[in-house]
Amino acid sequence: MMDLDRRQLMKLAGMTGLASLSRPPRSLGAVPDRPPLLPHEPFTFLFITDAHIQPELAAARGCHDCFRHAHMIPADFVMQGGDHVFDALGVGRPRAMDLMKLYLKTELDLGLPVHHTIGNHDCLGIYTKSGVSPKDVLYGKKYFQDCFGSLHYSFDHKGVHFVVLDSIGITGDRAYEGRIDAEQIDWLRHDLATIPAGMPVVVSVHIPLVTALDVYLPAPEIPPRHQSLRVVNSGEILDLFDTVNVIAVLQGHTHVLERVDWHGVPYITGGAVSGNWWHGTRLGTREGFLVVDVANGRVSTRYETYGFKSIDPHDT
Repeated sequence: MMDLDRRQLMKLAGMTGLASLSRPPRSLGAVPDRPPLLPHEPFTFLFITDAHIQPELAAARGCHDCFRHAHMIPADFVMQGGDHVFDALGVGRPRAMDLMKLYLKTELDLGLPVHHTIGNHDCLGIYTKSGVSPKDVLYGKKYFQDCFGSLHYSFDHKGVHFVVLDSIGITGDRAYEGRIDAEQIDWLRHDLATIPAGMPVVVSVHIPLVTALDVYLPAPEIPPRHQSLRVVNSGEILDLFDTVNVIAVLQGHTHVLERVDWHGVPYITGGAVSGNWWHGTRLGTREGFLVVDVANGRVSTRYETYGFKSIDPHDT
């Protein structure tokens, strides 16, 4: 009975067949006292993630249809949650460059300013099968940076502070994991310390900081070498969020529509433009994106689908 209980607890904690968090969050007590929220102007933006554009599976047409649909929704700007292309990780440079050109051309359909978040599939040649040398000038994240600029950054809009994080940790064995590196954590600590007390904060990150996916996703038969479904050191980030008024964390990567609340902060995973990587629904989540309304220090979201019909549908 003790062994069974322990396995159940491990699964609920997201540890079955997966690496555990590097350490748990320290703030396990009551919801912290935060300063009163400062007023801000109401506005709407779009969170569009996991486009995974490619020539195959009608994906380019799907992205075009999605972005044209998004263009019709009144919004101030777009947050792109990562994984713009499919796939720069395991292909050669010519294919990766063609994919990015296709994405950049299609993104024009949005007709809105776009703030980009790096995803794991936006890193060039990490897998050895790509044939890309680590000495290539575009290897890894430079491929993304050359197109979109900084990997992590912040900006203000109508009285709300936005933070974009890089959650992709490149490992020494040419793989990736969910991780926020120490330099970025120092930057984030300083960035949050410089905003006015009580200012609302919205965060964009690709690999989730908080998710329940481990609970309802079947455990893999072979444990992976690296934790790729969530950020392994998320506790360090959550501790920082206890000190400010984070009103939403928007996440991608898992292609599911999910919300988990922790310490008064909603962690919202925004589905995927590509659904199940252009094969229909992903654990019941259709192809789509989030419309995010911000008013009175709160966010409300709705998931907008756009009528894509997969040519090879299945759900996983």
